[in-house]
Amino acid sequence: GAMWRGAAAALLCLATACLLHRGFEPRARLLSAAELRRYRGAPGEPGLYLALLGRVFDVERGRKHYGPGGAYSGLAGRDATRAFASGDFTPAGLVDDVSGLSPRELLSIHSWLSFYSDNYKPVGKLVGRFYDENGVPTKALREAEAAIEEALKFQAERQQKQQQFPPCNSEWSSAKGTRFWCSRRSGGVNRDWAGVPRKLYHPGSQGSRCVCVRSTGPPWGQPDSSQHSNRGDLDNPHLEQYEGCPPLAEQCVFT
Repeated sequence: GAMWRGAAAALLCLATACLLHRGFEPRARLLSAAELRRYRGAPGEPGLYLALLGRVFDVERGRKHYGPGGAYSGLAGRDATRAFASGDFTPAGLVDDVSGLSPRELLSIHSWLSFYSDNYKPVGKLVGRFYDENGVPTKALREAEAAIEEALKFQAERQQKQQQFPPCNSEWSSAKGTRFWCSRRSGGVNRDWAGVPRKLYHPGSQGSRCVCVRSTGPPWGQPDSSQHSNRGDLDNPHLEQYEGCPPLAEQCVFT
């Protein structure tokens, strides 16, 4: 409904655009790749920097991780954005090419960007893949940011779905067969209702899975409709009752 879309949009702003452009005023220092290479924290070098999506951070405070001999020293003095997603710290993995990454990998890059923005001082921008020589975002950066935004939107929607239709608890034994049941914590989703088991079908796919469905109150996303039938989400068209299970039972057993 519109309610959570608004919330999701605000959350997205917090998460992407607002973060992606925070603290990088146009006058930020521009570094070349050769300059950045001098910032690996070795004796006689001017400091310890790393870049992520073309943004350069001073990571001196994390010297034991990023300095010479540290577990992440491979990230220092360069933009190795891809390694933050892949965990590949070989020379082949320490690169800034983010093409072809999965939504989950993009979210990992995004959370690292939040981490550096919150914990380390921004220095400026790296001229190359993500910023041109005037410090203007390149097509590659805009594409990466758009892909991150998509991944965040998808994640927000998935979390909303989990709140609306948390997974059932289930167990199987040869003696007793299969048991599905709902509790206020089933599926790892804490809530103030337990719900009743139903099959949830996804448009366009064959399978169904067991979810817990609210059986009283207004339908999801319509908190103020006074005309509702006080059946929660039971009338959602993507749900089906389990045969041979009472409609409002909190558990269903199939032998």
